[in-house]
Amino acid sequence: MSDDSLFARRPASSTEPEPIDVTPVSGDEESPAGERPAGPARSSRRRRIVGGVVLVAGLIGVGFLGSAVLRITQEKDATLGTPATVAGLQRDTSEEALTTADYLRTAFAAGIDLDESIGAVYGDPGAADRSVLLFGGTTLLWSPERDLDSMLELVADDTGAVSDVREVEPGPLGGVMKCGVSRGTDGDIPVCGWADHGSIAIAMFPGRDTREGAALMRDIRSDVQTRD
Repeated sequence: MSDDSLFARRPASSTEPEPIDVTPVSGDEESPAGERPAGPARSSRRRRIVGGVVLVAGLIGVGFLGSAVLRITQEKDATLGTPATVAGLQRDTSEEALTTADYLRTAFAAGIDLDESIGAVYGDPGAADRSVLLFGGTTLLWSPERDLDSMLELVADDTGAVSDVREVEPGPLGGVMKCGVSRGTDGDIPVCGWADHGSIAIAMFPGRDTREGAALMRDIRSDVQTRD
């Protein structure tokens, strides 16, 4: 839309408008025409303008608050599971995988107060070195993005700094999703996580790049997360 369409064209008039007197007046000094300026009228106009601005700002605030409350209501009752198959991957039930999953679940739960927590290792049938480590949980989160950033820092403490963190498309379940890279002695590992007002989870994707990790994370989320 062009700027011209935002304003109505003033209708033509045969009478020129009277010029606005901008001469400053103080005290009891009279205007050149011998009349006092309409101070109370101007003050009244200012009050009406300020009142209108405050009203509009209030309406915007109410609309934003209403949207936030609706989003929280829609997302707060989330459930996370660890089905046998997710996104073409198979849950690894070997003793080593279960020990790793339990360690990650416990470490994650120690960093944030969760109602329920999960941990699982999912193997790729086509490549043994591309297992996905998934851990997370459910609770009411007031600031999902802040909590996700905090948990990514926790992962960094355990596996090496997570760098190049950037926001990615979270998919149909909404919320926020971010991916980065954990640079450790064993090589770079993509790390992705999501958070909404009812759940938070992180996964590690050895043997893949960040783009693959983000796409797989969305698919995994669709399989493990449900809402009441």
